[in-house]
Amino acid sequence: MKAMPEISSGAVAAPDSDPILSVADLCVSVKTEAGLTPLISGLGFSLNRGETLAIAGESGSGKSITALAIMGLLPPPAVRVTGGTIRLGATDLLRLPETRMRSLRGDRIAMIFQEPMTSLNPVMTIGAQLTEAIRAHEPVSRRKARAAAVAALRSVRISQPEQRLDQYPHQLSGGMRQRVMIAMALVLRPEVLIADEPTTALDVTVQREVLDLLRDLQAELGTAIILITHDMGVVAEMADRVIVMRAGQMVEHGAATEIFSRPAHPYTRDLLAAVPRMGKGAGREEVPRTGTRPPVAVVEDLRVRFDIHGGLLGRLTHRVHAVEGVSFSIRAGETFSLVGESGCGKSTIARALVGLVPHQGRVEIGGQTLSGLDAAGMKALRRRVQIVFQDPMAALDPRMRIGDLVAEPLLIHGLGTADERRAAVGDLLERVGLSRDQMDRYPHEFSGGQRQRICIARALTLKPSLIIADESVSALDVSVQARVLDLLAALKTEFGIAYLFISHDMAVVENISDRIAVMYLGQIVELGTRAQVFGDPRHPYTRRLIDAVPVPDPAHQRAPAPRLAGDVPSPVHPVGQGPDPVSLTDIGDGHLVAETVG
Repeated sequence: MKAMPEISSGAVAAPDSDPILSVADLCVSVKTEAGLTPLISGLGFSLNRGETLAIAGESGSGKSITALAIMGLLPPPAVRVTGGTIRLGATDLLRLPETRMRSLRGDRIAMIFQEPMTSLNPVMTIGAQLTEAIRAHEPVSRRKARAAAVAALRSVRISQPEQRLDQYPHQLSGGMRQRVMIAMALVLRPEVLIADEPTTALDVTVQREVLDLLRDLQAELGTAIILITHDMGVVAEMADRVIVMRAGQMVEHGAATEIFSRPAHPYTRDLLAAVPRMGKGAGREEVPRTGTRPPVAVVEDLRVRFDIHGGLLGRLTHRVHAVEGVSFSIRAGETFSLVGESGCGKSTIARALVGLVPHQGRVEIGGQTLSGLDAAGMKALRRRVQIVFQDPMAALDPRMRIGDLVAEPLLIHGLGTADERRAAVGDLLERVGLSRDQMDRYPHEFSGGQRQRICIARALTLKPSLIIADESVSALDVSVQARVLDLLAALKTEFGIAYLFISHDMAVVENISDRIAVMYLGQIVELGTRAQVFGDPRHPYTRRLIDAVPVPDPAHQRAPAPRLAGDVPSPVHPVGQGPDPVSLTDIGDGHLVAETVG
């Protein structure tokens, strides 16, 4: 049985002269009614042992199709390789039968997919899936496979790994599911690892640990990595060489230092210009902290807990302390951001604000308290608060035209005639950069960025005073992300809308926020203006979040940081126990910092 790699601090292994992977003149086409349409044309590159090759570009550029072609996972017969060669060492992968490819996948060449929920079997436990992957390639007992699975989960910093083996994918957060996928790919120590947006759903601190883990694997085994990402900060930190793709073709290829310092192609220059960078928001004017208008939202001593039952009798044994004693307010025209790792309670607060989860404490929207409202009262209150979710495709009914989707809130609240609603929808679509003649199209006919604009238009239909943006730009390409963020800023200026912006991308938060609350395990540990939190971070956890942000500059030297040891802290506590409450102290001008953190 191959053991999981030990953590080491050595340098990345020097590349061998003979490439481990070679791709030459690769062409991939899709079968349409008009014949074969090329998706990738004439792509070629090589990959050496111990080397990281990044493939960057926007959605639809052919990055993931390239990875699927290498893995032999293109969906037949619609999409297939129509030219070129792919060699793993001396083996021509395109000539191998499926039985041979199946033995190579996971063992010599592995892949981490972007969306873990579609890659993990929802009806199998995490442990069953990990041990199945191990035993498919290694003749070991179930006990040894389970021990290897626990070690793999521990290596990617999953808390309580023994208990996680008995859980199902839906019981884990998005970031934890992605860590399971990474553990599954690393457990067999492959020669080539293809990572397709492996850290998109991860928090910056977890992303930092995962990237360090990938480097450790290279240092010990000489593993070659193909990194597919739209995060140019990750590219700068990880890549030796970079391929920039657009519309199925390679437009630039070179050393990472050259690509970032002297990009030759206009598209590469545009891609780098759109990257959010720490410090860019420092010169932006902040919303005044004083005014006569009351806040649009007030949260006082908010607590949200979920019961966990166990044992033969299903008794209450533990509670998830998702949110513990959180208080803040959001003013009109202000962007208030919640940042922190997965599971810290950010999205739970958003759901509590619209009455989607039971809670204790006071939540007030527009001067009206949520507690005690009947169905009619909640319906009226929800006109004032709208949510833009992370995944626009999951938020849009694929069977409905976008004109009907955007008009749906008006229809639900009985506002306007059919003609008035259609006119209002047309105005909103134009406001978010789309056109009236697109009203009769379906969601699948739009790009990811356009679908997110549709969701923003729908959120604006009822003219809310508060829009909750829950990871609303984290899955978008950097150029699309920049346009959506500019749109949100313009709408705030035009309509005076307040935003509750939830994100784990600290560079985006620094560029868009007026005030920021940093959360850790359900509690706020630091709260202040953008200048206070980013210019003078006082809490150790805030500093750790900021220090973990990837810098889009290969020449940047990151200061060495100690690896975290021990179990990952958990918000789950036995009944009758709970986290130690934090006490926020004003260190000056409304900058609140926790004295202790449990």
